[in-house]
Amino acid sequence: MFQKLVLMGHVLLCCSFFSYGQESHVPIKLNQLLSSVTQHAPSLRTDYVRTQVQQARAAEVKNNRLPSLQLSYQADVGSNNNVPGPYFGFGLVPTNNGGIRADNNYQAVSSNLGIAAFQWEVYNFGQFNAQDQLAQAEVTVENRRFEQSKYDLQSFTIYSYLQLLKLHDLIGIQSRSIARNQEIRQSIFALVKSGIRAGVDTSMADAEISRSQLGLIELDNQQQQLQIQLATLAGMSPAQIVADTTAEKILFEQVKNAPIELDGGRQHPMVAYYNALFDKTKMEEKLIANSYRPKLFLSGAVWGRASSVHSDNSYGSLADGFGLQRGNYLVGLGINYNLFDLRRKKVKLNTQRLMVDEAGQKLQEQQANIAMNITQSATEVATAERRLKEIPRQTKAANAAYRQKFSLYKNGLIDIVEVNVAQNMLNQAERDYITAKYNYYLALFHQVVAQNNVDGFLQLFN
Repeated sequence: MFQKLVLMGHVLLCCSFFSYGQESHVPIKLNQLLSSVTQHAPSLRTDYVRTQVQQARAAEVKNNRLPSLQLSYQADVGSNNNVPGPYFGFGLVPTNNGGIRADNNYQAVSSNLGIAAFQWEVYNFGQFNAQDQLAQAEVTVENRRFEQSKYDLQSFTIYSYLQLLKLHDLIGIQSRSIARNQEIRQSIFALVKSGIRAGVDTSMADAEISRSQLGLIELDNQQQQLQIQLATLAGMSPAQIVADTTAEKILFEQVKNAPIELDGGRQHPMVAYYNALFDKTKMEEKLIANSYRPKLFLSGAVWGRASSVHSDNSYGSLADGFGLQRGNYLVGLGINYNLFDLRRKKVKLNTQRLMVDEAGQKLQEQQANIAMNITQSATEVATAERRLKEIPRQTKAANAAYRQKFSLYKNGLIDIVEVNVAQNMLNQAERDYITAKYNYYLALFHQVVAQNNVDGFLQLFN
């Protein structure tokens, strides 16, 4: 008797823990969960920062139009020996003006130079505009990537929420299975005590109870893992992630009575992203075409100099070389064009046009995949509807069979094995019904995801 009471207490405690342990927490609505995920998901925050970075880079590109104004000053001491003749400086040979004399003179000479140099690329025949357009195209790509990430995260959240509802129902089924096994064991205990049944039937019943409890533990683990994932995304504690089971009942009634009206005219975020990539490659092609055109420059400079060598070629004190003795200015308008850029432009344009074609093919591939997903999801919904209509017959028949087998067993007409088979058949039929119901929800969900009509699906939960 004591063993029986302990076992009953253990079963009731497990059922209470798994089925009702979360009742103290207020269930969270799907829309509330989606709002929290949008605000707190770490990956989404990272993607948002990327869009801000790209917008900052686009702002940098606009500064390419700014002119250059450089200020420079130097004071030098050295010899002043020079000979007539041209040469290329190559940026290595120091400049040394004057100093043409018969012999070298290594007496120190001081000099200084101050200069303000201005240069402005006034016009480059469309390169600036092409740079701006490419920068904006890159911002659009990053924005579309962010929208796609948000859409994927939204889809994952809805899918996980449906899985939580499904696990809740499966845990309920498993708890009922434990209760049925406990009922069987109580009957067996009475029959064994009266000598009608052998004691081995009790052991088999205990094994079935233990097997059912292990299944309940596994379902609870799956539920907790899903709660942890959603809690991390939503910035909440796992205990707060309790699905609203009343929403599922509303959803089931609404999808039966008022099917979702799909809007096929909305562009899928994935297609929008690849469309932005395609536009970006076309802007890169435009930039290449405009980068090898002539460039018109406006240049100007003002500078002053001083030297300790006098105009009669005599050496003065080093102090004479500091301070500005002579000043000049220079203004000019110039154009620059590299003829060999024609070849470079042709080769780069050929490469870029291939990349444009590749991006166009990827866009068409995504459009074809979306169209295929829409067609497949429609078939999936139709199949799920047929399956959902058939499953209740199986559940009803399995329940009747179990009750008949259990009654026969209590009257001593069949053995415990047949009862366990019938009980397992009923348990599987109940699980099949829950699976069929949620597969129907998922089929509808896949359909709205393929057509970018998730809002219509969410309205069913309100």
